Amino acid sequence: MLKIGIICIVAIQLWACQACSKEDDTKHSAPVFKSSLPVNGSTDVDVNTSIEVTFDEVITLSSNHGITINNIVVNAEASFTKLLIDAALESNTQYELVIPNGAVVNTFGIELEETIKISFTTKEVYEPADEDMLFVANMGVGWNLGNTLDTKNVDETQWGNPLATKELIDAIKAKGFKTLRVPVTWQYHMGSEPNYTIEAEWLNRVEEVANYGLDNDMNVIINIHHDEEWLIPTYAEIERAKSQLAKVWTQIAERFKDYDNTLIFETLNETRLKGSAEEWTGGTPEGRDCINQLHQAAVEAIRATGGNNTGRYIMISSYAASSASVAINGLVLPQSEKLIVSVHNYFPYKFALAETDYVTSWGTNAEKQAMDAELERLVDVFISKGIPVVMGEWGSLHHNNIEDRVRHAAYFVNGCLQRGICPVWWDNGSSDHFGIIDRHSYQWVYPEIADAIVNAQNQ
Repeated sequence: MLKIGIICIVAIQLWACQACSKEDDTKHSAPVFKSSLPVNGSTDVDVNTSIEVTFDEVITLSSNHGITINNIVVNAEASFTKLLIDAALESNTQYELVIPNGAVVNTFGIELEETIKISFTTKEVYEPADEDMLFVANMGVGWNLGNTLDTKNVDETQWGNPLATKELIDAIKAKGFKTLRVPVTWQYHMGSEPNYTIEAEWLNRVEEVANYGLDNDMNVIINIHHDEEWLIPTYAEIERAKSQLAKVWTQIAERFKDYDNTLIFETLNETRLKGSAEEWTGGTPEGRDCINQLHQAAVEAIRATGGNNTGRYIMISSYAASSASVAINGLVLPQSEKLIVSVHNYFPYKFALAETDYVTSWGTNAEKQAMDAELERLVDVFISKGIPVVMGEWGSLHHNNIEDRVRHAAYFVNGCLQRGICPVWWDNGSSDHFGIIDRHSYQWVYPEIADAIVNAQNQ
């Protein structure tokens, strides 16, 4: 009887163990998808992004996994709870990653319950099409020395900024800006007709400041800025204005003709008919035609001085430097090579430029789409035709809204760089307006904005 009892007990235990084993098997479930990089449905994915899929437990990879991206089998590796995908991504491309249910199993040999599909789109990476486009792309991001050499006075400190120093430009370069725009007003430093002789001291000063940037291996832009009183785009004034402009640019070009291509000339700034109804909306057909004539006269005068000016890059602006459709479509480039279109853009106006009735927030999807459309017009009119573009001025006014300004700056600069446009921040020296660096201490007042700008070119 004792033997029978022992046999029964053993049999019961074996049955119980088998039952437990079957019960444990039913408790093991399939691996569960937790997350992915890139996230399903994401856009503007960097082409260097590592593709990873994470599960809730340790997984192994089947030998014939059949994992594909856009229907092409890719290399994959299981690492603990992650599935690592090896694939070379291209810019501006839609992708679909497909992981069949039999591709991944857990330590119990249980496979996925269903196929996993992850879709994403890579961001567009601008690739310069020719030498001129590459030149502008390499200009990176820039900074304006505004309200200094361009004051409407003989004194460059008239508008509250100190004399520009090498230490200031050293700080601009050290932050990461690659281009320096030096706006210059000439009318207070030139003689009367017929020669309009520019004061030697003023030419020396402009050259000194330009060298602050050039000595820092920066691209430097010199222009004719607040000279609206004699640059009048009407048929009644055009012949006189062209003659004077040619003589002024001849003198500037002669001074700088031995400088290399890192020095750029910009023939006009925001030349327009002041006080007219169309002053800031793209001008009239007469006004736009006169602007085109002025550019032609300036370019001819610059090229005629010889030296490196025969092949120097020259920036040509639309009416009032506006990026409005009527202005950019009305711009006729001079008959010359090595030309760059220059436009200004404070978009959207109520956020970026309005001093009254302004808004302080920016960054909704709709606002970003509107910004994209604003920049895409420049692609359609110029860049798609092989004409490079510099955003000579842009920025946002200070309204105690630093986070939104940073968001706006980062998106704007990325949008420009992705399209091959060099964006040059307008800094007027006042931290209550567009100033982002203290010109006395050389300390950054809004380092977050400066970092958002320069970091975009490093991505």
